[in-house]
Amino acid sequence: MFVAGDQGVKAAKEATDTIPILVVACDPIEKLVVSIARPAGKVTGATCISSELAGKRLQILKELVPALARVAVLYNPADRNKSFEYNEVQEAAHSMNLTLRAFEADSTTGIDAAFARMASNQEVQALLILADPFMNNQVQRLADLSLKNRLPAIYGFREFADAGGLLSYGASLDWLHRRAASYVDRIFKGTNPGDLPIEQPTTFEFLINLRAAKALGLTIPNKLLTVADEVIE
Repeated sequence: MFVAGDQGVKAAKEATDTIPILVVACDPIEKLVVSIARPAGKVTGATCISSELAGKRLQILKELVPALARVAVLYNPADRNKSFEYNEVQEAAHSMNLTLRAFEADSTTGIDAAFARMASNQEVQALLILADPFMNNQVQRLADLSLKNRLPAIYGFREFADAGGLLSYGASLDWLHRRAASYVDRIFKGTNPGDLPIEQPTTFEFLINLRAAKALGLTIPNKLLTVADEVIE
């Protein structure tokens, strides 16, 4: 079975204790297995280690908006990993003297309502969106609403920038799924899934969408442009 995210793993593990489960998830995946190096049991796969990148994403927003002081954080409360990731974001924000405003959404109407609340909160200056399977399926809506509400926003996967969002920084979903597919092949050939270590990305993509920057009236600093893996013009 191939599943994405914490919710998918939970449902799969409740459905079977004999069929191998391949997961692509953002942390903390450690609680799903015995260890990263040797998962044991029937679960293995790949992790995007998103929470460890929280500080980097806030740093990028800070470099883009030097006067940044207050950041909205949008996440899906139905994904229990997001509370862990939000705590990581809070720690990073504290070290940068940033104040966070939490906004929750677990449906499309919830996303619309969250952006409406952000728009009414004049203190919010930028937006960090925490990725999960639900949010990944809403990147176009998220990108459009970020621009409509004139919020510089950053996301964990390039699909957001490709959809017209301003910034993305994180692991490649394509790479994560290819690694999971290679594990499917090895399991079909007889490898025990519990012997396959959880794959962790070693490189991350940083994308800047200049069309979005122009729409927001922002000038991207050269420092960010020179380190971007891709600049969408």
